Amino acid sequence: MQLIAYLIVYPILWLISILPFRLLYLLSDAVYVLVYYIIGYRKKTVATNLALALPYLTAKERKKVEKKFYRHFCDSFAEMAKTLNITDRQIKERFVFTNFELMHQKETQPKSTVVLIGHYASYEWLLLLHKYLKIQKGFGIYKPIKNKYFDSLVRKIRGRFGAELIGMRDVIPVMRKKAREGDHGFYGFITDQSPRKKSAIHWGDFFGMEVPIFVGGELLAKKMGLNIMYAKIERVKRGHYQCTFIPVEGNIKEIPNFDITDGFMRMLEQQIKAAPEYYLWTHKRFKHRRNNPSAPKA
Repeated sequence: MQLIAYLIVYPILWLISILPFRLLYLLSDAVYVLVYYIIGYRKKTVATNLALALPYLTAKERKKVEKKFYRHFCDSFAEMAKTLNITDRQIKERFVFTNFELMHQKETQPKSTVVLIGHYASYEWLLLLHKYLKIQKGFGIYKPIKNKYFDSLVRKIRGRFGAELIGMRDVIPVMRKKAREGDHGFYGFITDQSPRKKSAIHWGDFFGMEVPIFVGGELLAKKMGLNIMYAKIERVKRGHYQCTFIPVEGNIKEIPNFDITDGFMRMLEQQIKAAPEYYLWTHKRFKHRRNNPSAPKA
């Protein structure tokens, strides 16, 4: 069944990938109508998340954000498919780094860099950074898909620009091995995902709610003596994005644990409040809110 599903889906994605951008976004508009009005994909989850995160908006205003989000959500899917056949020129025109000289400065150092990323705007295309690196490599940390055929497809798409993908369970041994071999690079960690409640070691504030925060990137960087940077990704216009790298300055080992991650989450929250439609509202980011098992009881 896994192979059958793959054989059905892959040709569709490949056909989407060869469409010119004008037709690609016309298709995205049509898919939006199907996903939002007919299928209603995760509409309850999105509405709940928006109500929790943006209570100061009226119901009418949140509905407007919701519709804009689904349009961007469909664009993101189309752009992901387009990655299969996008040219270097096209992707470099559509995803721009505003201060890539900072990356070149970091890659001359004999150590790797952890890049903290959120589910905002075009986070998938950030893997393009590997194309710009001159000395080091780009690595993406991801959660493997159970269907081995779709997992292979995801690796193919996300590795399209030459970056190497590492499964979440393998990241520690792989990073240690590469460090021993002097194989340094930039490791992208999606930081705003919700860890399992039982495995959460830090609870922080996100939109005024106490939620478990993924801190693996920060702790690994501290333990291994690596650099840390934030990736601030913004949507410029439809199909066009920019990324600004914000370095964490000073000796990161002297910074109190979790302050770096909390700082990233505050920056991400500010971005979301400014343009909430570009955040990934379909995942249940607040499902463990106020359920901190170590919190003092009232």
